[in-house]
Amino acid sequence: MKNILMIATGGTIASVEDGGGLRPALTGEELACYVPEVAGLCNLDVVQPMNIDSTNMRPADWMRIRDEIVRAYDAYDGFVVLHGTDTMAYTAAALSYLIQESPKPIVLTGSQKPMANPFTDAKLNVYQSLLYAADDRSRDVSVVFGGAVIAGTRARKQRTMSFNAFSSVNFPEIALIRNDRIVRAGSTTRTRAASDESALRVYDRLDERVCVLKLMPGMSPGLFSLLAHDYDALILETFGVGGVPAYGGFQRALFDWVDAGRTLVLTTQVPEEGCDLGVYEVGRAFAEHPGILDGGDMTTEALVAKTMWARGQASGADEVRALFGRVVNHDRTTA
Repeated sequence: MKNILMIATGGTIASVEDGGGLRPALTGEELACYVPEVAGLCNLDVVQPMNIDSTNMRPADWMRIRDEIVRAYDAYDGFVVLHGTDTMAYTAAALSYLIQESPKPIVLTGSQKPMANPFTDAKLNVYQSLLYAADDRSRDVSVVFGGAVIAGTRARKQRTMSFNAFSSVNFPEIALIRNDRIVRAGSTTRTRAASDESALRVYDRLDERVCVLKLMPGMSPGLFSLLAHDYDALILETFGVGGVPAYGGFQRALFDWVDAGRTLVLTTQVPEEGCDLGVYEVGRAFAEHPGILDGGDMTTEALVAKTMWARGQASGADEVRALFGRVVNHDRTTA
């Protein structure tokens, strides 16, 4: 049987009610005991680097999870990270950039209801995550949740209460899991090979000075100068396929941001299908301005993690652009 390391970090799956609201309390070992069926799937070890609500998950915690995986990488065949659902998509994206081309699967899962709840979805999610992590064809970072396997850069929490909480945005699901059967999409299936180990790339730096701002009608572009004190990179969620208002000095403010050596990524606040800055007059000037990065059809969560990763490795704007343009774990569609 495969050797799998489960990394417990807290979240709803580990939460109990103590009169002050749900809070993480169960350990990873306790969670594993709720799913005795895993004994027939794999040899399971558990580590617990933290036990927090994922609302409190920060980039420093992403690095702690990354460190647990890297430290144990040679000793295990796969990894399952138990995580709160609210920021799981950010962590999955971050791990996709910090540990690239992994021939071993790194799976994130959690639940919408606590493990001890009589109507929980936690038991099946844990079982199916371990099932997927123990399969020879599994690789890279993914989210396994509600019977779906989603690339780590394409997951987004779309529902706050339903068991099918996550959707795969602008990319097909890698696989579906029906009870104990994995049904894979042919285009994303690749058998693990010993030679794949040489393709593994691991990174240990992130630039956390990244901010996301959503445009709204009537917003003042003066906000950008206020953000400049605390942030070196801005991900701006524009209107439609890439519209930025022509009034109030938006163009000048954004050009000044980039010309000062900061990073600007333009994306869309529309959930599906991505942006194309060249379609409308209100976006074309930004498509043609050097230094402005086009988010394409990437999720905002992936853009945050990728910008932090790219800036963490790069020594200048040209290198940031080159790293940002690299396709990692299916994160963007190229022509």
